Amino acid sequence: MPTQEDDSRDPDLLSVLKADLKHRHHKPGNVYLGLVHRLDRPVGGVMVFAKTSKAASRLSDAVRTRRLDKTYVAVVHGKPPQPSATLRHWLRKDTRTNTVSVVKQGQPDAKEAVLDYRLLGSQDGLSLIHIKLHTGRPHQIRVQLAATGCPLFGDQRYGSAVNKPGQQLALWSTELAFEHPTLKEELRFRSQPPEQHPWYIFAKELY
Repeated sequence: MPTQEDDSRDPDLLSVLKADLKHRHHKPGNVYLGLVHRLDRPVGGVMVFAKTSKAASRLSDAVRTRRLDKTYVAVVHGKPPQPSATLRHWLRKDTRTNTVSVVKQGQPDAKEAVLDYRLLGSQDGLSLIHIKLHTGRPHQIRVQLAATGCPLFGDQRYGSAVNKPGQQLALWSTELAFEHPTLKEELRFRSQPPEQHPWYIFAKELY
């Protein structure tokens, strides 16, 4: 399901949640719901939306200033060159093809992408990776890990040489932490990947 409406016209999360709020709270007219961040369509996991414009503004500022902590897990092909490291690349998006590539610093429209990863386990030619995201660039995790020689399981776009059509992308947003926009207390939400292939290969590490 896309985060918001796109050219496919498939049901999107933002519209579904607005309809749910309208029904659940018996609200007349339009319902406000602020989109704070996105997940790529094939990616699952936890997200946050804002029910007021004030909350949306403050949460968006937390995203911009890197005070909204995002944690992911991914299953990748191969094994990273180091058990843990910080990946730093410059990425450029081609809006015509909706693809992202690694480029040299200073190229037009290039944006810095930073993440930390940690190897959790390896088995059957696959590895489970814990990822702490510091920037929120389009397709960032998929592109950066592919650039290290470890494309994500199921990623047809950035790992077509090792993935088969129909496989589901193995990337999951497992934890989101931020300060409540008005109460100023820390909130932390978690979501686990489904117990299916390839996640269940790493059941000991995940569940």
